Parts: sequence; structure tokens; C-alpha cells
Amino acid sequence: MNYPSRLLDDAVNEISKLPGIGKKTALRLALFLLKQEEDVSVNLSKAILKLRSEIKYCVHCHSISDEQVCGICSNRSRDRSTICVVENTTDVMALENTAQYFGLYHVLGGIISPMEGVGPSDLNLESLFKRLEKGETKEVILALNSTMEAETTAFYITKKLKDSGVKITTIARGVPVGGELEYTDEVTLGRSITRRVVYE
Repeated sequence: MNYPSRLLDDAVNEISKLPGIGKKTALRLALFLLKQEEDVSVNLSKAILKLRSEIKYCVHCHSISDEQVCGICSNRSRDRSTICVVENTTDVMALENTAQYFGLYHVLGGIISPMEGVGPSDLNLESLFKRLEKGETKEVILALNSTMEAETTAFYITKKLKDSGVKITTIARGVPVGGELEYTDEVTLGRSITRRVVYE
């Protein structure tokens, strides 16, 4: 697409680098910002720059934080005997929104993926194992996605913790609420039947 302005072209190119945003959406966003008061663009720019330069990662769980220790890790009312292992911070947010989990977290920062050149040393695994050495943790919950790479990661963690004495569990997987068996994939349905629970 030919743009009437090189500046608009540059803005569209940068905006379209964001995930899920194509050139047309980027153009709409750029034109929207042009129509607003200058403060809107300035405040957006400041917020992004501040996010990039001032954001921290918790020294314990590696989740995004404003401080060296995140609000969850510093909350003494959390169950410190349980650590829920997740792939990224968005998973922490999703689990927190359920208001059903009250333990601590550990963000891996990815999953083992040989195809993409991501190995165990590229993830926050060593810090997880060091946390467990303190002896405070009784259970590790593996809350990873249902993918081959996630299964590989879970297997690796389980193997490393085999002799640790820590209980290793995984989140239940099955048919979602409101889901129909006819449209559920075979893997999910298979897990649902083999990992069935007592009906209460």
C-alpha cells in the first residue's frame, strides 16, 4: 500500500510488528492517534517507554513486577508450601483471576522446544530447583499447556525432581464447561476419561 506520508508509513510498519496486528489495523490505529489530542500519543509513548525501562522481574518467581519481589511472593498469607509452575506471566494472571489458587508461582519464561533451539538452560529452571532445595515446598503443580513441548518440559522437571520428595501434580485437563463431546478433540477427550474423578 502506498502511503501519502513517509512518517505514516514508518508508524504503520512499527505498529504492525505487534502480535495480531496487520497493516490495515496498524493504519487504522495510526490514523486514530492522529485524530486525537497530542497528549494521547505522548502519554502512550511515555507509558511504553516506562514499561520497557522500569519493569522488573521478581527475583523469586520471575513474574513481571514493579519491585524486586512481586506482590504474590511478598504476601505472607500465601501458601508457601505450594509452587505452581507456569510458562509465562499471562498464565499467572489467568490463574489468579480464578481466585482458586493461594500458593506461589514460578514462571519458566518459555518451554523446552528443540525445534526453536530452546533448551532447559534457556528457561528459569535452575532457580526453581534452588527454591525447592530450601525444603519449604511440599508440592509443585505443573500448569503448562497441552502441547508436545509443554509435555517435554513437564517430563524434564518431573525427572529432575524424582528424588526430591516433593509431590508433583498437574492441572486437570478435560472437556471445558459448556463443551460438547462431539466437538472435543481426541486427546482432550482421552485425558478426560482416563483422569476421571469421583462425581460429587
